[in-house]
Amino acid sequence: MNGQRREQLQAGSLVDIVLKADQRTGKLTRGTVKDILTRSATHPHGIKVRLTDGQVGRVKSILPSSPEQD
Repeated sequence: MNGQRREQLQAGSLVDIVLKADQRTGKLTRGTVKDILTRSATHPHGIKVRLTDGQVGRVKSILPSSPEQD
């Protein structure tokens, strides 16, 4: 999933995001969603989230959860 629709995300989702500082390079940062910051249902550049480690960025891909997280 590409992370442009808010309904596809929830706290605890494993995602790859692009941090503001990495927008030029497109470097991805992997983490777990703590908070969903975008209020609209969709966003063309990806839904903005805060990860559990405090980093904020736009979701580029939503990863499947591993079996031990279910």
